[in-house]
Amino acid sequence: MATKIYIVYYSTWGHVATLAEEIKKGADSVPGVEVTVWRVPETLPEEVLGKMHAAPGREDHPVITARQLAEADGVLFGFPTRFGMMAAQMKAFFDSTGGLWQEGALAGKPAGVFFATGTQGGGQETTALTAVTQLTHHGMLFVPVGYTHGAGMFAMDEVKGGSPYGAGTFAGADGSRTPTDAELALAEHQGKYFAGIAKKLKAVV
Repeated sequence: MATKIYIVYYSTWGHVATLAEEIKKGADSVPGVEVTVWRVPETLPEEVLGKMHAAPGREDHPVITARQLAEADGVLFGFPTRFGMMAAQMKAFFDSTGGLWQEGALAGKPAGVFFATGTQGGGQETTALTAVTQLTHHGMLFVPVGYTHGAGMFAMDEVKGGSPYGAGTFAGADGSRTPTDAELALAEHQGKYFAGIAKKLKAVV
């Protein structure tokens, strides 16, 4: 039976959605793994989204319900930052998982995070750190990418997002910056690395 990996994200300008696709590419490279990309429900009205110049939701990424999380063997959550923490849309989704928490439905499942921030000081680490509280209360097993991507993670020759906590990118204050090749490479690696861990765990549980 295939190991089911769910990539669940919220994206304002499309940066997190781009990372999600790269993560899927990496996870898909692991034999015996089945990967699905999902969006969480939007909480803002269209009028507000228009003023923010938000990208339209990806129709090829269906909207997930909290209950569907229980179907996965492992979940990677992606989100932009708001003042060093996950965006309210993702927090609202986690807030809707109370029933799963009560049942312990997510306990023992591996989970990871990826993210986008507007600036270098915008929360590439704090966004991940504060997200771990959500995973902890569910009893999920946090799987950071660490420095498993190799020497490139130590390179100082370019500005790049991402950290040992997970893949990341910088959107720029106005959303005009796009993910770089280095950022996309880390995202793909995270997908492959996480899928391998989830597959091993499923085999022994």
